[in-house]
Amino acid sequence: MTTTRHLTILTGASRGMGLAMAVQLLDPSRHLLCISRRANDGLAEQARQKGAPLTQWTQDLADTTGSRERLQIWLEGLDTSALKSATLINNAGVIPRIGPLDQCPPEDLANALRVGLEAPMQLTAAFLRATGGWVEAGWRGPRKVLNISSGLGRNAMAAQAPYCAAKAGMDHFTRCSALDEAHREHGARLVSLAPGVIDTDMQSQLRAGDPAAFPDRSRFVELQRQGQLTSPEDAAARLLAWLQRKDFGDKPVADVRD
Repeated sequence: MTTTRHLTILTGASRGMGLAMAVQLLDPSRHLLCISRRANDGLAEQARQKGAPLTQWTQDLADTTGSRERLQIWLEGLDTSALKSATLINNAGVIPRIGPLDQCPPEDLANALRVGLEAPMQLTAAFLRATGGWVEAGWRGPRKVLNISSGLGRNAMAAQAPYCAAKAGMDHFTRCSALDEAHREHGARLVSLAPGVIDTDMQSQLRAGDPAAFPDRSRFVELQRQGQLTSPEDAAARLLAWLQRKDFGDKPVADVRD
């Protein structure tokens, strides 16, 4: 990178709200790194048309160690003199088979916790370590971590133990890391932000759940029927606007509806 740019790293960017965020982040003044299981050709074409620097990695975030090492090595190799700021957005997550915990296949449970909690922790650790090295070398741009949480991390729901646990863990590790960074000179700012109820594939998955195993299924059916779901594009805009708030990080766990 020869021009001075912002750097944004976004996981789960190939579809849904993640893709909507990626599209809105495309700009000639920003280098966007998207990390997903598959690349999105349409996003690449939009980036080309806008003259927006875009890098897409195909990476299984369930490989948490590999994801962390890849990101840290990449960050450590960047020319920081060309960067104005650095932001990590942990958006990726999965809902395993819907039902009571004892009916969740062990591999589905492990994958939900790896992708939804361990991967964000590992990527955040890599980001903070690498960019912390930049600060030690004299770089002074702002560093931010935005973790996309959920109201289900703060409110229990039957048949959703793995997802709820991952999001609750995301909230709390954000609180802990925010405390760590507050004690460091030029520390990073972190927020775990619930985006509201969004019309994505996850919502479709919930509405398709077995009523016998998922007592709250009717609630999600009603949300769609009453038109109470936010579009991925609107939700993405609200999340990205939060990143620009002057008080970003003052409250490490928040909700866009606050």
